[in-house]
Amino acid sequence: MHLRQGTKVWVHDTDSAWLPAQVLEYSRKQVRVATASGNKVLALLENVFPRDADEDEHGGVEDMTMLAYLNEPGVLYNLRRRYALNDIYTYTGSILIAVNPFTKLPHLYDIHMMEQYKGAPFGELSPHVFAIADASYRAMMNGGQSQSILVSGESGAGKTETTKLIMQYLTFVGGRAASDDRTVEKQVLESNPLLEAFGNARTVRNDNSSRFGKFVEIQFDSNGRISGAAIRTYLLERSRVVQITDPERNYHCFYQLCASERDVEKYKLGHPSQFHYLNQSKVYELDGVSSAEEYMKTRRAMGIVGISHEDQEAIFCTLAAILHLGNIEFSPGKEHDSSIIKDEKSRFHLQMAANLFRCDLNLLLATLCTRSIQTREGNIIKALDCNAAVAGRDALAKTVYARLFDWLVDKINSSVGQDSNSQMQIGVLDIYGFECFKDNSFEQFCINFANEKLQQHFNQHVFKMEQEEYSKEEINWSYIEFIDNQDVLDLIEKKPIGIIALLDEACMFPKSTHETFSTKLFKHFLSHTRLEKEKFSETDFTLSHYAGKVTYHTDTFLDKNRDYVVVEHCNLFSSSKCPFVSALFPLLTEESSRSSYKFSSVASRFKQQLQALMETLNTTEPHYIRCVKPNSLNQPQKFENTSVIHQLRCGGVLEAVRISLAGYPTRRIYSEFVDRFGLIAPEFMDGSYDDKAVTLKILQKLKLENFQLGRTKVFLRAGQICILDSRRADVLDSAAKCIQRRLRTFIARRDFISIRAAAHSLQSCCRGCIGRKIFASIRETAAAISIQKYIRMCLMRHAYVKLYSSAIILQSNVRGYTTRQRFLHRKKHKAATTIQAHWRMCKVRSAFLQHQNSIVAIQCLWRCRQAKREFRRLKQEANEAGALRLAKNKLEKQLEELTWRLHLEKKIRVSNEEAKHVEISKLQKALDAVNLELDAAKLATINERNKNAVLQNQLQLSVKKKSDLERELVAMDEVRKENALLKGSLDSFEKKSTALELELVNARKDHDEMIKKMREFEHECSQLGKNVKSLEEKLSSLEDENHVLRQKALIVSPKSNHRGLAKSISEKYSSAIAPHTEQNPTFESPTPTKLISSFTHGFSDSRRSKLTAERHQCQILCLVCLLIPCVGQDNYELLSRCIKEDLGFKNGKPLAASIIYKCLHHWHAFESERTAIFDYIIEGINDIIKVRDDDIVLPYWLSNTSALLCLLQRNLHSNGFLTATAQRYARSSSLTRRIGNVSYEEY
Repeated sequence: MHLRQGTKVWVHDTDSAWLPAQVLEYSRKQVRVATASGNKVLALLENVFPRDADEDEHGGVEDMTMLAYLNEPGVLYNLRRRYALNDIYTYTGSILIAVNPFTKLPHLYDIHMMEQYKGAPFGELSPHVFAIADASYRAMMNGGQSQSILVSGESGAGKTETTKLIMQYLTFVGGRAASDDRTVEKQVLESNPLLEAFGNARTVRNDNSSRFGKFVEIQFDSNGRISGAAIRTYLLERSRVVQITDPERNYHCFYQLCASERDVEKYKLGHPSQFHYLNQSKVYELDGVSSAEEYMKTRRAMGIVGISHEDQEAIFCTLAAILHLGNIEFSPGKEHDSSIIKDEKSRFHLQMAANLFRCDLNLLLATLCTRSIQTREGNIIKALDCNAAVAGRDALAKTVYARLFDWLVDKINSSVGQDSNSQMQIGVLDIYGFECFKDNSFEQFCINFANEKLQQHFNQHVFKMEQEEYSKEEINWSYIEFIDNQDVLDLIEKKPIGIIALLDEACMFPKSTHETFSTKLFKHFLSHTRLEKEKFSETDFTLSHYAGKVTYHTDTFLDKNRDYVVVEHCNLFSSSKCPFVSALFPLLTEESSRSSYKFSSVASRFKQQLQALMETLNTTEPHYIRCVKPNSLNQPQKFENTSVIHQLRCGGVLEAVRISLAGYPTRRIYSEFVDRFGLIAPEFMDGSYDDKAVTLKILQKLKLENFQLGRTKVFLRAGQICILDSRRADVLDSAAKCIQRRLRTFIARRDFISIRAAAHSLQSCCRGCIGRKIFASIRETAAAISIQKYIRMCLMRHAYVKLYSSAIILQSNVRGYTTRQRFLHRKKHKAATTIQAHWRMCKVRSAFLQHQNSIVAIQCLWRCRQAKREFRRLKQEANEAGALRLAKNKLEKQLEELTWRLHLEKKIRVSNEEAKHVEISKLQKALDAVNLELDAAKLATINERNKNAVLQNQLQLSVKKKSDLERELVAMDEVRKENALLKGSLDSFEKKSTALELELVNARKDHDEMIKKMREFEHECSQLGKNVKSLEEKLSSLEDENHVLRQKALIVSPKSNHRGLAKSISEKYSSAIAPHTEQNPTFESPTPTKLISSFTHGFSDSRRSKLTAERHQCQILCLVCLLIPCVGQDNYELLSRCIKEDLGFKNGKPLAASIIYKCLHHWHAFESERTAIFDYIIEGINDIIKVRDDDIVLPYWLSNTSALLCLLQRNLHSNGFLTATAQRYARSSSLTRRIGNVSYEEY
């Protein structure tokens, strides 16, 4: 393929099959193109086909052999363009492609249109199905040879409608006027709705899909009038009678019967949902189709084709019996592997089936539940289990329906009548197209086998037409290869080792399974190029058909190929009192009645029918119509490229294109060729040569070799037209460039001259305008000066008079204002003198009171100093051993008493806190329970509403059952009462929720008030801290003297020092802190688990817990600031509280470690050789870790202990605690103050 930049091409696309594009860059193997949507794609050279540059100027060609490029995308988009214009018919040579419009086009099929196509030469008018029918009729009349019209396509493509139109046209051109209403033409036309009722059904793709193949042979006399007709059917889908899938339907006749009011009462029928053979799918009605009206049409068609009223009643009676037969159910009997009728309902349907078949009830029951086996000793009765009985019931239903359908076809043939003297016929074949689904079974195998046969016939016909075309034009075609699929047909039907032969052989043996069949199949054909073994299955095989590969599942091949005739079934119905039923089952011969089962191969019978059909087609001249379904949604004006290209491939249209491509696909009449490509060689266009000679000169100039010149046309091989178009495009490009160059020169010169003339005119106008403007301005200036002189004089006089009067008014106002200001100044001076006198008196009084308070404070300090001296003297006296022992005993008793009081107070606080926590948890649980009940009530209300909707639908469906309706109404009333109660409970729950929300709002208000109080408390604590610091400075001298006594007291009992001071301070400030905790019991220590759990309740809860944690930390810090200078039981309680509660972190530092370290330094615990306070701290930490063994406590205390260790190590090295004890004692007080100051700065 010759490509150049800018060449229009088709590029392959996975979504749209093919897209129009333009070449940007190209190399040997790849091409870079820009699609119509603007996307740039890099494609392989084999995925790119040339495109006609002029195709967008017209709406497609009527005959696709006239396409400039006969390839797959060209065919597809030609159909697409014509379909958009409602031109649904297109030729490919003599083949007609019909695209289903999915809408009514009545103007295409009226009598006027038939008259236009009657006798018109083929190809003269637009493509139409009437043109094919007329061509076949004219060929039959002119040549005396029988014709055949083959209509194919997938389900929903319009095959049945096309067949109807063909028969309608043939009856129009070959009909005759008759006094009898039952003419042959009417009988032929009315046979279609009758066969549709009994042979068509709804499938996934089509609402009126033919489930059988049909060949209608219309016979004509020597005058071209219809003299008879015959109908042959192929492969009726018998399994649909007993088994369907949703959303498909059974055959239309069953639903028409259930829609007839007279027959419903007569045959005890009802809605289709009441019958097993119909309710396997939930689709009972078709859109826009009335089953009752279709029933009347079927009845009318039966009358026209000659079926008597008695036979009509017998037909619908048989259909009703099949429906009742499907509702018979079985249950296990008393004996092993036996079955009986399940219940009274099944017995009723059995009775109705026996009555409608007019056979013996007990004999029908025995036929369904038992089998008789004939031996030499006599007959043996074998009982059937439930599964076998159901299988026998379904086999009986399928057999009855198949024989009923065959009877209808025979009756139509006998009623219409066949003309044995007719020498001319036109056969119309309406057969299923190639099928390839996700799951392909025996039916798809037979259908695709038939399509392979027809495709071979189609290829031969197309090749024959090509030969005729080449012979007519007198060109050499002997080297053109013929595409054949004989190897696939041999693989399927050849004896003795074809697939059908192996299948029949497997069906002969009772123990054969699909596994043994598949094994034998792979054994014989493993090396065959057309057959492959499926990778993920041991039994499935894949065949390479002309339309592609199809994988078949062999699970049901053997069962569907076996067509057993059960002797008991034949004997039962042959003895029926109904003549119609007994005629369906004639008596078997004696040899056939010896066995209970008579085997017949469905595949072999179908092969024989297909062979007879092919023999008939070979004796006729074929005409082909390929029906195409444009989309899978059955919507008008919607064209799916991928679906259409698949159907064209399955219908053999692309195969015909390949045959054409194998020869000379591009054909042009000499005049058309010269008109299009004559500009390539203009030197030969002077009229001295004819069109054929000019064509030869042009091809020789381009050095083309793959062409032949016929009598009236030039034939080009594939790819040659691309070279011609490329050369033509080059010539047109150069010519266009030359024209553009000359045109641009002319336009530029013309624009320059016009612009220059305009410039001269503009300059003269502008200069005159400017002169006039200058003169006018001079005159206006002189007039303005004169006017200004007089106006200024008037204005100055008026301004002077106004200024004179204003000055007089201002002077009078200023003088009055000055007088008033002087009076006010004197008044203010007198008042200020009075205020100064009172202020000086108040200042002297306050100075006197302050001096008096200072004297009182000095006296207090002096008395304190005297008390300290007295205290020092008493302490020196207490150094004696006896005095110390007595003091020790007294202190121990006071310690025990304080310890008891502390434990008591601690228990009371713990019990109060636990009670508060319990109460809070109860309230929280109650709130959660109320919320859960509220959600449950809402869900219950929704469920009850859904139940009400379901009950209302059930009420609409069960109108006839009055007793059940009354019970359901009572249940509905109860449900409504319950719904009302639930609504009341829902309202009460909403009221409770509202009350709880009000309580939450009140709690938040209390929380805000508590925060204000805590801030005031923090302010007081800071003031107290300052006072404590001043007291520490004053008591530093006392600490030096009491150092030795404190060390001894710590060794004996570290819990007994300064208890009085600690007790007073703790009693003083615990009372200040406790009320706040009692007022708001919801505040807790900010442990990680509580913070995480509270965060889930919302942002307000997390904020409240955060404020609580900060308040708690502030309380602890205040107590530490107050109690650190003393050592006592309350301080140990503070340490225990710091250890037990999670104080968290502040500024990235653990609070607990800092507080413990600070307390130990202020209590001088490091100066003793061994203190009990370290053991107390370690035991407390161990208890917390043991009690709360979770993932949060351990990391928390690891961080605290590591921080405490770092603080101890840093201060020990930096402050010299490792020196001698005497030096350490001397510097302890200053070190304590430094550490305290550092700790206060840190917090």
